[in-house]
Amino acid sequence: MTLSGASLTMPRQAWVLLTGGSPAAVAELQGQVAPRLAAALDLPLLEPLDPLAPDRALSTLAEAGAGLTPLHRDPGHGLDDGRHWAEVLGAWRQPVVVVLTAEQLETGLAAAVVALLQQWQTPCVGLVQWGGSWDPEQRRRDRLPWLGRLPGLGQLPPEQDRDAGLALRWGAGARWSLWQG
Repeated sequence: MTLSGASLTMPRQAWVLLTGGSPAAVAELQGQVAPRLAAALDLPLLEPLDPLAPDRALSTLAEAGAGLTPLHRDPGHGLDDGRHWAEVLGAWRQPVVVVLTAEQLETGLAAAVVALLQQWQTPCVGLVQWGGSWDPEQRRRDRLPWLGRLPGLGQLPPEQDRDAGLALRWGAGARWSLWQG
């Protein structure tokens, strides 16, 4: 795949799909988003990570190859051993993609999640907005690594929905190429 003559590389390893909120809210959102985002990124959808066994889950994931796997926990969620998911993901240098609803953008959650991931040196491929209307000027002002928007179910005609997915794939491929140096 090329973009303006530059070669883009998609991952050979799995990316973890993150979002913020309560475990029930995270699982519900990811249940809607994960299949559509995996299809848009042309990645296989992998089983969700075991939220109670992070090191074992990430060890298994390291052998899985390319794909998108949901984590049904907020990255700031505390674990029994005193760590939290962002710390564990950073220790494993596990690339992540963060999805946020249009409603969550009314809070500081996007900036908070990015700051948390940066603190633990977790490779963040980028942020994806789920649903709502896309405001490119506001997203630029955020100064966060936005990949774009994935329309909510039935929000756009099929051809525009496909184009939005393709734009996400290009953005993710470009950012991943930068990570790979």
